[in-house]
Amino acid sequence: MELFIFFGLILFTLFVSVSLAYLLGSKLPENLPPGKLGWPYIGESLEYLKTARKGHPEKFIFDRTTKYSSQLFKTSILAAPTVFVCGASANKFLFSNDNKLVDIWFPESLKKLFPATEESSPDKESKKQKMMLSNFLKTESLMRYINMMDSIAQKHFEFDWEGKQQVTVFPLAKKFTFWVACKVFLSIEDPQHIAKLAYSFSVLASGLFSIPVNIPGTTFNRAIKAAKEIRKELIAIIKQRKTDASPTHQDLLSHLLLETDENGQHMTESYIAERILGLLVAGHETLTSAITSIVKYLADLPHIYNQVLKEQMKIAKSKKARELLEWDDIKKMKYSWNVACEAMRVAPPVLGAYREALNDFIFLGFSIPKGWKLYWSMYSTHLNPECFPEPEKFDPTRFEGNGPAPYTFVPFGGGARMCPGQEYARLEILVFMHNLIKRFKWDKLLPHEKTIVKPWPIPAKGLPIRLLPNNHSI
Repeated sequence: MELFIFFGLILFTLFVSVSLAYLLGSKLPENLPPGKLGWPYIGESLEYLKTARKGHPEKFIFDRTTKYSSQLFKTSILAAPTVFVCGASANKFLFSNDNKLVDIWFPESLKKLFPATEESSPDKESKKQKMMLSNFLKTESLMRYINMMDSIAQKHFEFDWEGKQQVTVFPLAKKFTFWVACKVFLSIEDPQHIAKLAYSFSVLASGLFSIPVNIPGTTFNRAIKAAKEIRKELIAIIKQRKTDASPTHQDLLSHLLLETDENGQHMTESYIAERILGLLVAGHETLTSAITSIVKYLADLPHIYNQVLKEQMKIAKSKKARELLEWDDIKKMKYSWNVACEAMRVAPPVLGAYREALNDFIFLGFSIPKGWKLYWSMYSTHLNPECFPEPEKFDPTRFEGNGPAPYTFVPFGGGARMCPGQEYARLEILVFMHNLIKRFKWDKLLPHEKTIVKPWPIPAKGLPIRLLPNNHSI
């Protein structure tokens, strides 16, 4: 009861203070995009979160673009006046004007969980991180990790799938992606160590987009504590690695320990820990969502499953027993990757991203005030019939030939801020698909299971399935 009262007082204080700011603030431009800001502080956050939790975040967007007959509409979510920018032309505009008219922006919960260094702006941090990762995550570098990913996948399926009649996909996919991330980034292989870290990361992930009130008992408070524990663990790993007399690791940590800035200075232990913390979250949470969606759609669509099976069994039969996948095998998985892309189109593993207006500017005839937030959503093109005819239909052939039109398929973003881990994601997804398909076919135990957003799209019950032999065993 005391916690409830304290939380209520905090919200009341915020409500009053922001209401006064609204009343006393400067006059807004007349030609803002259509829409409404809703209640002070709360805005339309409750309605936005409600549609997301029900698994249909696109409804919030399409209801308003239809109502206002506009690709832009204003609202207020997460305590910030926000303009939703929708469509391929809007994606192109934002991606082309990063670091010019707009800059990256994070909700308060993310800022507190992943505090940027005081001396760097978000723009400088983004450029620095992309430069650090560009060599490590490029195709030529990642090719040496295919064997390792496949080795982990073989062990994963032997331990957690084979011999089982039923499994729940989401937690197992998460176990696999985190295992791979721990190995690639930190060379951690001990199962108990990985399990301990995985628990802390699960607590952290639950607070990523929670209400940023750091008082005992809240989701955000638990996430803050988990982040501190992870940083402590990462710094201990970094210190140990520095004392290694004969280092043989070729992981991300070794790469970062050798990196220097423009002044020839090595990065501090806390800075490296912060970067790896963020990458470990990004390197397995969204991949888990994507992999789970792929398994779901392959269960729903046996004709597509059969085509993936045909492609993967051709590769499997060319290999000796327990022989690991190579780069040439990955290149043969073209249809499988089209299936993965279509799954990420229909159920994007990330809903979208924020930007902040650096100055007042005009877009599509509407004024965007300095300091306002802009939100671009993957759903605004992924499920738009103008970009993808019959958008609800699962059709991997959309990605044949030249594929979708520019700025319509954006699961990894675009422009200067395109996710540098795109190739890493492709390899890991295809390795998982290969090991799953060559072993099993499956049925969903809950045919009408709902999708929820927490903060990535996931099945409400984790996608329980019944495993069956694929009758093409090697």
